[in-house]
Amino acid sequence: MPRASVRGSRVRLAARPVVALGLAATATAVVALGLGEDARSTIGLALGVAILLLALGIYVRHVTTLRTESAQVGVPDVVQASSVEKCPVTGAVVAAALQPEPTPNDADAVRAAAREFLELYYAENPRKGPLEPRLDAVLAEIDATGTYWHTPEELTFGARVAWRNNKRCIGRLYWRSLQVRDLRTVHDGRSVALECFEHLRSAYNGGKIRPTISIFPPETPSRPAPRIWNEQLIRYAGYEQPSGRPLGDPRYRDFTTKLMQRGWRPPDRPGAFDILPLVVETVDDGVRMFQLPADAVHEVALEHPEFRWFAGLGLRWHAVPVISNNRLEIGGVSYPAAPFNGWYMGAEIGARNFGDVERYDLVPVVAERMGLDTSHEATLWRDQALIELNRAVLHSFERAGVTVTDHHTESRRFLIHLQKEERAGRTCPADWSWIVPPLSGSQTPVFHRYYNTESRTPNFFTDPEATTRSLHAVPPAFR
Repeated sequence: MPRASVRGSRVRLAARPVVALGLAATATAVVALGLGEDARSTIGLALGVAILLLALGIYVRHVTTLRTESAQVGVPDVVQASSVEKCPVTGAVVAAALQPEPTPNDADAVRAAAREFLELYYAENPRKGPLEPRLDAVLAEIDATGTYWHTPEELTFGARVAWRNNKRCIGRLYWRSLQVRDLRTVHDGRSVALECFEHLRSAYNGGKIRPTISIFPPETPSRPAPRIWNEQLIRYAGYEQPSGRPLGDPRYRDFTTKLMQRGWRPPDRPGAFDILPLVVETVDDGVRMFQLPADAVHEVALEHPEFRWFAGLGLRWHAVPVISNNRLEIGGVSYPAAPFNGWYMGAEIGARNFGDVERYDLVPVVAERMGLDTSHEATLWRDQALIELNRAVLHSFERAGVTVTDHHTESRRFLIHLQKEERAGRTCPADWSWIVPPLSGSQTPVFHRYYNTESRTPNFFTDPEATTRSLHAVPPAFR
């Protein structure tokens, strides 16, 4: 039980004897009424005290209840440990406190969320006709089942608006172009995996990356929804080595180890870019692993426009960033498995995946090959090497014909999106710490302003258990 709940319970228990005492005094006064004329003054005093104690007990109980409810609903009692979260389009990763977003879990909450969503849907789609008939039908369905089923049009609108509302994504200018794959009748693990592979093929689109979302069954009172454990559909393994320096992506060392314990076999000669299997969990099939087929994985080998030695580093990265452990919420209905992609901003690969000390940590490697003076920080060798890493990413993706964007262009596009939203009469929520690029932030126009930070639904949420599963392969969703 949360600490606030325990405190509230103790105060309520303390209030009960006061109420009981008040009631006892009242009973005593009533009995005394039969004692005769001489006892009336005593009876009046006893009755007054009884009423006072009774009122005091009711007051304490009422205030305690309000405080307890406020503690349970409004503010989490314990702030959980810091981890990392991602932009659902570019895969941008920043540190964040793991705090679960609210999930409607009773009929009243679902009714309220459904009403709010349908009002938005019909307001932005006036050709759909009047709201009331559809709203009445949805409310009746919630009363009967505890949830409701979105029409295909509502699902598409909700998914696109979830992208529009996601304050951590810089790439929202094209939210209307999102391709929605309605897979709500796909329940078994193997079929979920096959559809994820098809998502990768379709979104790649010959290199012209197509923003796509695949929406699997929702969570309902009668049937849990599938879960995808992987943080993205394509992730690289991380291996411990005797030297202490990890091989591959250090972010996924624990995940890799746990999958090996479950039976996954890495290549005979493990490398820095071994693709992890897709892990799907369903209530019927349990946890299953599926190796990604070669035709679903498209990678770009990296080279530099000037440094011929760069290609010899053997670096590469996958073309389509499909976030796969976020929960999509639309109008009170949660879709825990809804893999979603945009295209990469080059800095997400060059500055974060390759540049971060906790990831591939390639800045010192590049600096050494460039012959930079690394004897002290004031030479800015880190900055020089980081720029060249990012130049290599942009150059290689463009040469391979794979959609990518640079952080300066994407920053200007975001401000265009913001202006369009304001002209439409909507505010545009944005988290400055996510919107500002990880490279040359002050040189981008998004740096020099404040933003509305409110959260809205529909939206994408990262739940603490989903994050833990994507990094440590525990705990199973269905135990």
